[in-house]
Amino acid sequence: MNDRVTELVFASDVKSAIEGAEIVVVAAPKKALDAGFHCTALGTPWAASLDRAVEDAKPGDMGGLASTYGPDGAPRRLIVAALPDTVSRHNSPTRSESLKSCLDQARLGGRTSAVVICVDDAAHYAAVAITAARALPVFSMATKKKDDKKTKKSAARCTVVVCDRDGKAIAVPADAALLADAIRFSSRLIDTPPDQMRTSHFEEEARAAVKGMKNVKIRSIVGDALLAEGMGGIHGVGRCAEVAPRLVVIEYTPKKKARRTVALVGKGIIYDTGGLDLKVGGSMPQMKCDMSGAAAVLGAFLVLAKTNCPDRVVALCCMAENAIGPASYRSDDILTFHSGKTVEINNTDAEGRLVLADGVSYAARDMKADLVVDIATLTGAAKICTGNATSCTISNREGVERLAVECGRAVGDLTFPLIFAPEFFRAEFASKVADMKNSVKDRMNAQSSAAGQFIYNHIEDLDRPWLHLDIAGPAFRGERGQGHGVGLMVEIVRRLDDAHMKS
Repeated sequence: MNDRVTELVFASDVKSAIEGAEIVVVAAPKKALDAGFHCTALGTPWAASLDRAVEDAKPGDMGGLASTYGPDGAPRRLIVAALPDTVSRHNSPTRSESLKSCLDQARLGGRTSAVVICVDDAAHYAAVAITAARALPVFSMATKKKDDKKTKKSAARCTVVVCDRDGKAIAVPADAALLADAIRFSSRLIDTPPDQMRTSHFEEEARAAVKGMKNVKIRSIVGDALLAEGMGGIHGVGRCAEVAPRLVVIEYTPKKKARRTVALVGKGIIYDTGGLDLKVGGSMPQMKCDMSGAAAVLGAFLVLAKTNCPDRVVALCCMAENAIGPASYRSDDILTFHSGKTVEINNTDAEGRLVLADGVSYAARDMKADLVVDIATLTGAAKICTGNATSCTISNREGVERLAVECGRAVGDLTFPLIFAPEFFRAEFASKVADMKNSVKDRMNAQSSAAGQFIYNHIEDLDRPWLHLDIAGPAFRGERGQGHGVGLMVEIVRRLDDAHMKS
């Protein structure tokens, strides 16, 4: 990994943040900039040097940049990021998407910079922290130039200061850095090439991340031990890989009696070849991102456990490599799952639902979860449903569905509901020789909803509150992991109450 990783810091003092910075970015809604936000927030004589850039910056739909060279005594480069004044009702009021677009264009990695951001509400701070973290990814194996003296001087740092419309700095929330670190950690796991991120490597990362944490314990069920626990789905998908499949189980128990148990179940396909139904036509590259769900679960768990969540939280990472070999699972194989149900395989590239089926059943039956949340890069069709910026939500409880949408808008991890109607989709999986097949007959019949239905089939008899998040669109963008779902799941758990799960 390149040792020139940019440190991300959150501060509440603009003056100290901009001191010594090579680049200063001022991000605000266009009307706030026109009203002089850059001058009041920066509070320096040279802030007026940004006036022309403010005039030139056009926010458009996704924000726009304008820049200038700083005068004597100012940072070398001054950048205005003009954000849209309004967003649509399905977008996040935090403007996180346009802020991310602007920060990406500013290319702050590897430099000493300060970013001063205007928000409408102090509650938007979490979205800012998440967005800043995504703009500064951690993983890189790029080599450094030997003659790059600047690179050798000191570590780069980006200091973020969040201000209200009046230019007054907002106090840094206690968990801002923790949330940003979790996003960068999850993104690093996703970005790591698959030869360095086998199922065993993921377990090692998880064990290192929770080492020394109080009230946390970790264990794993590996290889043939999965069969002894009845988890034929995880075992079947990963049984031919060089490194054995596994279920990594991490439990956090609060000091006081827990209000409830929430299970977070993540799809962890560390690489997806498609199995014997081999991916073709250039669709295999970047399949390292197929463990984004497990990475998000681990990141969210770390934030919740470190902030003393009053709920018992269980993270279940369903890890396997969908590889090809003599022991590959095949179409026509019948696997027996933790739920006791049997599945006739008719598509080895529909593997994510197989590992999640075991994970959600284990969460509900063995871990006694009151709410089961699963998250996965499950279907390419999810991108058709809600696009690249928004994940899909399916739930058997309207209250949980509504909560997920609200939390997504609050933290910038947008999600939108798909239809939950088991009676429409059970027939898609009809089998003559097993309880169900693993892939639908009609791919035009709400494919993403049907895929979620397959997972729910394995806990439907329990009528347990369940939420499914298909993050195929926003999990991996610009060839980088995004840690999508970390902030969303943290917010869901924090806001969850019994009323959500009853309706």
